[in-house]
Formats: sequence, structure tokens, C-alpha cells
Amino acid sequence: MENLLELYQTMGVSPAVYAYGEAALEKLRARFARIDQTAEYNQAKVLWAMQKNRVSAACFAATTGYGYDDLGRDTLERVYADVFHTQAALVRPQITCGTHALALALSANLLPGDELLSPVGAPYDTLQEVIGIRPSPCSLAEYGVSYRQVDLLPDGSFDYQSIRNSINQKTKLITIQRSKGYATRPTFSVSQIGQLIAFCKQIKPDVLVMVDNCYGEFVETMEPSDVGADMTVGSLIKNPGGGLAPIGGYIAGTAQCVERCAYRLSAPGLGQEVGANLGLMPALYQGFFLAPTVVAGAEKGAVFAANLYEPLGFRCVPSASEERFDIIQAVELGSGAAMEAFCKGIQAAAPVDSFAVPYPSDMPGYSDKVIMAAGAFVQGSSIELSADGPIRPPYAVYFQGGLTWNHAKLGILLSLQKLVDAGLVTL
Repeated sequence: MENLLELYQTMGVSPAVYAYGEAALEKLRARFARIDQTAEYNQAKVLWAMQKNRVSAACFAATTGYGYDDLGRDTLERVYADVFHTQAALVRPQITCGTHALALALSANLLPGDELLSPVGAPYDTLQEVIGIRPSPCSLAEYGVSYRQVDLLPDGSFDYQSIRNSINQKTKLITIQRSKGYATRPTFSVSQIGQLIAFCKQIKPDVLVMVDNCYGEFVETMEPSDVGADMTVGSLIKNPGGGLAPIGGYIAGTAQCVERCAYRLSAPGLGQEVGANLGLMPALYQGFFLAPTVVAGAEKGAVFAANLYEPLGFRCVPSASEERFDIIQAVELGSGAAMEAFCKGIQAAAPVDSFAVPYPSDMPGYSDKVIMAAGAFVQGSSIELSADGPIRPPYAVYFQGGLTWNHAKLGILLSLQKLVDAGLVTL
């Protein structure tokens, strides 16, 4: 493939970095084949749900105003409910991001005097202000919802005894964050989440469980809703949007929980009856249809990244050989300078804004400066090739996305090239 090597050289990848990548890739063929098998199953699952619900060209018609009797919107929500095996789903462009979807699910199903429990340690940075761990106007704490958390054990497993001791009469809702967020702890498998849900419901059968499913959709053949979650929540500019959804979020779960979420999103008495699709239906349908394949490409990129960086002495979470349960690859680089070099490589690989140079800066919802690299067709879409992280020890960068495996591969090669060029890595 001399022509490919020449083209990569033109784009900034040296022969040495390319050869290092090809050597790592040669060992991953069988693993990539298993990822493709999962994608094939999930593709069939999505296709069957679309066929069952008689998706037609009429579903793509735009609506405005109130959006009463919106065929496309209502059918899409039935498709999501069937894919996630839930009673109902709320899938709306009016949900702006993953944090919004989570805040919506929590505020709709918690009342003053209730207690929220996280049995997996501190939640993702932006959710801390939603809860009120870091004070913020309109937080759950302001409305009289208390919060309790149980940290993970040193090995990253659940502290079942402390969880048992923490569940009490006030415990109304348990929140489980599937992916690692800006932490170098393991991502939980659907099986692990199911075990935790069963344990909690054995102690308090009426407790509600919400799973933050961001970055985890379609990585396995099951979702948290298959193992007892009352609400499974995520963002359409991550996995299920397939790179085409320009905005949106989803909540799939029990009819009662989803109905309350709909009332909170619109207004009591209106619920899911309102909310025009604004012409976004083709992107939301097609993105969901493509999502299993797109997620598979992103997962391959994450596996490739771990297999490039771990042999160079960098701690990777998950490790190069571990089974994966989300699309995020954390790499502990040891310094802010190394984080900047890595992110410059990802930015240089972008189809959009490749000429931009990322630098750490203040970001809403974060207490540390954050560096973010992305050149996305949809702004902020982390199913597209991107990398980011807070500038704080252990100086871990979080790589994710890639609409195609080939693009993810180029991004990782360029990230390594920038570290080599800066004298921070020797091959």
C-alpha cells in the first residue's frame, strides 16, 4: 500500500509511526471480528424495530408549532422503546444534551424530601451541579432532594456492604453512571449493572434505578433496560445518533417514569403530545439506523489506541486486552504538555477545523481547565472523532468516536505522531 503510506506522510504521519501502528493492528484482527458480530446483531435489532413499527416516508415529514399528532416523532419513540425493550421512550430534539436528559429524568422523578443515591462514586462533572454537589441555581438540592454516594472499592468494584447501609426509607432513586466520565475507573458492563440493580431492588423493591448510558449504547448486545433499569438515558450526539442527529436526547423506561419526564420537559397535562420535530426526523431515523456500525468503528479505534499507547508505558483504561463496555479510551499521559500534544493530533485529523489548535480553557460545568479536540460536522458530537480531558492529575486524555474506523485510525496515529514530534515519546 505504497500510495496509502505516501498519503499518510502528506498528512503528517511518519513511516515509523505508521509501521508501529500496522504492527499493533495485525494482532487485532480476531478482536475486530467480534466487534463486527456485535454490530451485526444490533443492526438487526434496530432494523426489526423499524420494520415492526412500519416506518415510512411519511414519518420524515416536518412539523412545527405544537407538533400535535406527529407521526414521525411518535413512531421513532416506539422504535426506541422496542430496541431498548421498554414500555415507553421519550426521544426529542428539545432535549439538548446528555446532561439535560439526565437532569430531566432526575427532576421528574424526585420530589422534595427524597434522596438520590449514587453507588458508583461521584457522577460526571456537569451532573454535580444538577444534583447540587457543587451549588447551582435550580439544583436538586435547592428543591429539597438530598444526595448520598458510595465510593467504589480500590479495585473499582461495588462496595455492596456500604450500599446496603446507605439505602434507607428516603432513598427514592439510584443513579448508575455506566461510563467512566472524567475518571480512570472501569466502565461497567451491562451484566455488572444488572447485578447491582438486582441487589438494590432486593433491599428496597420500590426504588427507581436510572442508568446514564452515554457512550455505551450498542457496544454490547444488551442495554441496561434489559437488566432492570427503570430509566436508561443518553444523548443523540453520542452513540445512538450515529453522527447524523444534530441534537437530542432519549429516555427509555417504564411508562410511568417516561410520562413524568415528558410532563417535566413540556408541561403538566401536555407531556408527549407536544414537541414539533422541526424537520429533523430523517437525521434521527437514519442516525439510529447507522448507529450500530458507527459505534463498532469507534470501538475499534478505542481498542487500537490502547494497543498503541500501553506498550509505550502509558496506563490505559481499559487496558489493551480488556473487554470493552463503552467507546471511551482513557490514556494517562502524565503531563499537561502531553495532553496538549495528543489533542493537537486528533484536531489535525479532523475533516472540519483541522487547522485549529486546541488549548486548555474554562468550560461551563467544570471546575478545572479542559482541553477539547474535535472537528465535527455536528458541534460537540462525541460519536465523531474527538478527545478531551481536564488538566489535572493523572493528566488523562479521553479519546472517543470516529464515524468510520479508518478515520479513528488516522486520528490515533496523528496523536502519537505529535507526541513523538514533541520529544515526549520514543518508538
